[in-house]
Amino acid sequence: ISGLCWHSVLDLICTNYNPGLIHSMAQKEKLQCLKDFHKDTLKPSPGKSPGTRPEDEAEGKVPQREKWSSKLDFILSVAGGFVGLGNVWRFPYLCYKNGGGAFLIPYFIFLFGGGLPVFFLEVALGQYTSEGGITCWAKICPIFTGIGYASIVIVSLLNVYYVVILAWGLYYLLQCFQPELPWAKCKQPWNTEYCVEDTIRKNKTHWLAMNSTNFTSPVTEFWERNVLSISTGIEDIGTLKWDLALCLLAVWVICFFCIWKGVKSTGKVVYITATFPFVMLIVLLVRGVTLPGASEGIKFYLYPNLSRLQDPEVWIDAGTQIFFSYAICLGAMTSLGSYNKYRYNCYRDCLLLGGLNSGTSFVSGFAIFSVLGFMAQEQGVDIADVAESGPGLAFIAYPKAVTMMPLPTLWAVLFFIMLLLLGLDSQFVEVEGQITSIVDLYPSFLRKGYRREIFIAIVCFISYLLGLAMVTKGGMYVFQLFDYYAASGVCLLWVAFFECIAVAWVYGKWKGLIQIQVCLVKVMIPKTHILCLGCFIFSLVKYKPLTYNKIYEYPDWAIGLGWFLALTSMICIPLVMVIKILQSNGSLIEVSLACTNHPPTTFRLVQHKGRRADAAPERQWEQWLDKAHPNRCRNDDVSALCERKCAFFVVL
Repeated sequence: ISGLCWHSVLDLICTNYNPGLIHSMAQKEKLQCLKDFHKDTLKPSPGKSPGTRPEDEAEGKVPQREKWSSKLDFILSVAGGFVGLGNVWRFPYLCYKNGGGAFLIPYFIFLFGGGLPVFFLEVALGQYTSEGGITCWAKICPIFTGIGYASIVIVSLLNVYYVVILAWGLYYLLQCFQPELPWAKCKQPWNTEYCVEDTIRKNKTHWLAMNSTNFTSPVTEFWERNVLSISTGIEDIGTLKWDLALCLLAVWVICFFCIWKGVKSTGKVVYITATFPFVMLIVLLVRGVTLPGASEGIKFYLYPNLSRLQDPEVWIDAGTQIFFSYAICLGAMTSLGSYNKYRYNCYRDCLLLGGLNSGTSFVSGFAIFSVLGFMAQEQGVDIADVAESGPGLAFIAYPKAVTMMPLPTLWAVLFFIMLLLLGLDSQFVEVEGQITSIVDLYPSFLRKGYRREIFIAIVCFISYLLGLAMVTKGGMYVFQLFDYYAASGVCLLWVAFFECIAVAWVYGKWKGLIQIQVCLVKVMIPKTHILCLGCFIFSLVKYKPLTYNKIYEYPDWAIGLGWFLALTSMICIPLVMVIKILQSNGSLIEVSLACTNHPPTTFRLVQHKGRRADAAPERQWEQWLDKAHPNRCRNDDVSALCERKCAFFVVL
């Protein structure tokens, strides 16, 4: 092959010696040989990271960015990323707590006024710029690059503690493979003399005859005394729980192998992790609604109490739930969108995925509260006494419920498999977003050879070491500290506010309707940032210090540490703004224009429907637009990010 490729070059040397022409021809021939030899240019060479192409190696370019192999890969990855544990254990509890069906009113207001627009904004920005969560902001509005850094800090802290939930779930799953569920009965090594089985609680005569003040259930003691071995407080961190540490390690190993080959492997793994939980949820839903007492639980879940809408906390819960469940302001959605083709219709898919996410949350309430209604009837107590949220639902309430069903081991196994898969795909999608954002900062270094895989392994190992603090005897207190502050609604709302300002007011103010902006103006309610800011302010006003089980109060130094975790992300945005201004030359006005990618003032943008974008004849405008937007819509290229509507430029 090499001889054939160089044949024309040898003829050229013999006939007309021209060093410059020879070099040019040699380069072209070499590239043609490489293209012929590697028919699939997107297939990495042996020993190369995904996206490495032979012609890129020959020209010394940065390896090309890989793309999703199919549309379904992207859809399932996004669905797996934001349909997670919060849909199952947080939304149903918030719904009943905040007025039942009345809670849907603020929920849908924040959904259409904040959640869907910001979700679409992040996916479209990634697709438009073909960059991760940090470098996409550097392209469209450099002074707001801190938004990307803030998102990476949040998702990095989130990845450290979220995976601990999966370690608990794996431990429970392994404990299910016994002749009898270990949390079903008392008289286990970890039980105390205060342990009372739920069958005795149902016998009210026997129960009232006992002094029931200090008695606990076997499932509660299994969770607190066996799984957690919980200490007296965060001051007493205690020793490491090696069984949980091994479960944590196993989950991180699985997560690593799900993403180590980039979107080529992630896009295939989600075919199982993103679809199987829905099958399990339907099975548990059918089983739940057929149990006695299920109708009372569903009524308790949805019965509207409109008076609760007067409480600002209801609106705060609705806003924070939207931002949690849609995984926005974490950079993950931007990274997933960056692997789309430039003309991909992400607008349609974002609407469908939004319906899937909120629909899953709503249906999960039926599956959960039908079981809670059954459990309340079996114990002879009110449903409010058994309703839990978060880990309390997953590791206390539901395990207790399955012990009262026929075939308890089967339902326990199905539930914890669903729990693991729901959390696992959310975990590795968030890690993929974190890795993509950092790799895009240093593509020429991290996309060569096996460097990306090694970097992923390093990130996973460091996150595992940090997570070991949460599998100690005092680890539950550390976990709650991270959950309450590090990735809190305050941090997400802060980032969302600046995202809306950067795109709708800074980028949009200077450039008008450039490609993606046409879509965003149609989809995004112009006052989205007001919703985010209002919810952010109310969250601060209604702030309450963290407690555990409404009894243990965290010391002041722990509260200070929690706010430090929150500020590590929030401070990134103003800090980067100051750094960008200080590093630039010129007056403050010139620096501001440079940091917002301000176009030449001799042009303005006029919207026109149904026509292609006619490029300005001036070379100055072309050079600026090519630099600011390499993937922009040209004369022969109509963007399919939204409707067939472009803009054309005229000289002032």
